[in-house]
Amino acid sequence: MIFLLLSILFSTGLFVIFKYFGIYKIDVLKAIFVNYIVAFSMGFLLAERQIPISEIYLEPWFPGSLVLGALFISIFFVMAMTAQKNGVSVTSIAGKMSVVVPVLFGIVLYNESVTFLKILGIIIALIAVYLSSVKEEKSQSKGTLLFPILLFIGSGTIDTLLKYVQVNHVADEDVSIFSGSLFGIAAIFGFIILIIKTIKKRESFGLKNIVAGIILGVPNYYSIVFLIKALQNKEFESSTLFTINNVAIVIVSTLVGLLLFKEKFSLKNRIGVALAILGIILVTIA
Repeated sequence: MIFLLLSILFSTGLFVIFKYFGIYKIDVLKAIFVNYIVAFSMGFLLAERQIPISEIYLEPWFPGSLVLGALFISIFFVMAMTAQKNGVSVTSIAGKMSVVVPVLFGIVLYNESVTFLKILGIIIALIAVYLSSVKEEKSQSKGTLLFPILLFIGSGTIDTLLKYVQVNHVADEDVSIFSGSLFGIAAIFGFIILIIKTIKKRESFGLKNIVAGIILGVPNYYSIVFLIKALQNKEFESSTLFTINNVAIVIVSTLVGLLLFKEKFSLKNRIGVALAILGIILVTIA
C-alpha cells in the first residue's frame, strides 16, 4: 500500500511541476530532455541487478521499451501543454481517464467480457474529459481540446503497453533498470528533436531549463517505479490498485488546482470532475 500512496503523490507532483513550467516560462522540451537524463541515471544507479548498457538490447523487454520511450517523450510534452493551457485538474483527468483505453483493447484483442457497467463507464469517461476541459471564456483558443484528447489516447496506450511488457518480460529485480531504459530511450528521441531545433534556430540551453529538468526527473522516475512495484503486490488485484490510484490522483490534483493555483471551475467543469471519478470506478470494477 505504501508504494501505491507514493505513486499517487509523485504522479500528482508531475502535474504541479508542469503548471509551474508555464508560470516561469520554462522551455518544456529542454526540461523534459534533462528530466529523462536524470531519470535514466537514477534507474541504472539504483538497479538491483546490474546490466551493461551495451547489452540492454538483449533483454526481452527491450523492443517494448523502444516504443514506450518514444511515447513517453511525446505524451510528456502533451501533458505539459495540457497543464499550462487547461489546468492541473484537467490534465489529471485526461490522463487518468485513459484507463478506458486498455479496457477497450482487452475487449477487442483478448475477448474480455463486455458488461453494461463497463460500456457505461467508457461513455462517462469520454463525456467527463470533454466537460472538464471546456472553458467558459470566449477567447478560448480553437486547439484547447486537442491536448486533453491526445493525452487521453496517448496515456491509455502507454498504460496498455507498460502493463503488457511488465507482466510478460520484466522480472521483479529489473524494475529500476527497465524504467531507466525507458527514460534513456526517451532522452535519445528528445536529443534528436533538440538537435533539429538547434539547426533551425540557435539558442542557449538555459540554466533554468536544466534546473527544471532535474526537479522534474526525480518524481517522474519514482512515479513509474512505485506504480510498477504496487502492481507487483499479489495481495491486491490490479483493477483495485488502478481504481485507487487513478481516482486519488484526480481528487488530489483537483484540490491542488483549486487551492494552490486558484483555478476557476464552471458548473460543467465540476460535473466533469464528478463524472471522471464515477467513470473510473465503473470501468475498473466492471
